[in-house]
Amino acid sequence: MKIINKVLRLKKRPIGFPDEDTWELNEEILPSLNEGEILIENKYISLDPAMRGWINETRSYIEPVKIGDVMRAGSIGKVIESNNPKFSEGDVVSGGSGVQQYSINDGKGFFKIYPGKLNLPVFIGTLGMPGMTAYFGILEVGKIKEGDTVLVSAAAGAVGSIVGQIAKIKGCKVVGIAGGKEKCDYVVNELGFDGCIDYKNESVKRGIKKECPNGIDVYFDNVGGDILDSALIFINKYARIVICGAISQYNETSAKGPDNYLSLLVNRGTMTGMVVFDYVKKYPIAVEEMSNWILEGKLKSKEDIYDGIENFYEIFKKLFNGDKKGKLILKVN
Repeated sequence: MKIINKVLRLKKRPIGFPDEDTWELNEEILPSLNEGEILIENKYISLDPAMRGWINETRSYIEPVKIGDVMRAGSIGKVIESNNPKFSEGDVVSGGSGVQQYSINDGKGFFKIYPGKLNLPVFIGTLGMPGMTAYFGILEVGKIKEGDTVLVSAAAGAVGSIVGQIAKIKGCKVVGIAGGKEKCDYVVNELGFDGCIDYKNESVKRGIKKECPNGIDVYFDNVGGDILDSALIFINKYARIVICGAISQYNETSAKGPDNYLSLLVNRGTMTGMVVFDYVKKYPIAVEEMSNWILEGKLKSKEDIYDGIENFYEIFKKLFNGDKKGKLILKVN
């Protein structure tokens, strides 16, 4: 039986913010499986700010998506046919299938999921790449300790929301930065942060001074730009700055670096970039601990789910216009 696959392929490299013609949606007939391959029917696809960087032809931590290739994305799906002894029909797996309805691959980079009492989308959010980023970023790069004051930008987002909750679990004072009263209320009232600065309606500098009167020990940066510059003013001695992302700069043709970097010298601070793929071998440790936190009610997981590959572009824009809370996910119909 022939299977028709909906596939989103990269059509051109954008300058600035991508337009809808950056990608094209095709319907293609799937080939037969070769020895060692599996056929996955995708159920959920992860949408992440990093996707913007992946379509630039620049040197980075991962090769750019090539013109004509399937758009790169994390995924969760079910194995519906297997010529690979490591996988069986019916296995639920997570990996990098890309933005498509079905995928054929050799199973490398895919691992089995056993949901138990948890919903599948959690494994693409809190227990997927964003959650792993938060866990290792704040614990291993940020090196938080009880009593630290932790500032988190994009605090209502997929990574920032988890970072702040982990820091609270570990006994830190946590202040978020988010856009708009609704998101700030969510960060404080639902996620349990100690405070939140509304960068859209107040001065970030004044907000940090008010919410962090004793300075910042750890700043977890997801946005870069002016907010990073403001945070640098208030860091304490031996502060740790975790550079996870720079969403404010991704669509700029000329990125802006920090003006206040000498604060790192004065305070003997560190600014360290982190890429989650460096911690792949430790993922099981994080998944086990974070699963327990979720089941114990200590860690809240929010998934913002939308239907249909054909709606990819409208949903992708939500990554950058602030129209979301938690993890943005595309449900495959």
